[in-house]
Amino acid sequence: MFRISFMVMGVLALLLALGIPSSINAESSPAPAPAPSSDGVAIDQGIAYVLMLLALALTYIIH
Repeated sequence: MFRISFMVMGVLALLLALGIPSSINAESSPAPAPAPSSDGVAIDQGIAYVLMLLALALTYIIH
């Protein structure tokens, strides 16, 4: 009896997990995405990543 009720609860949870997000998304349509623009933040972040990798490599070589 316990195994059957556990299985029923699992099926109900799966149906709710699949059904509720689609009903929420059906009510509102998403706004169009803004056009991508390069504001320099990506360049700064890229330089920071390169410097962090350089510091990691240097630390590895020294030790």
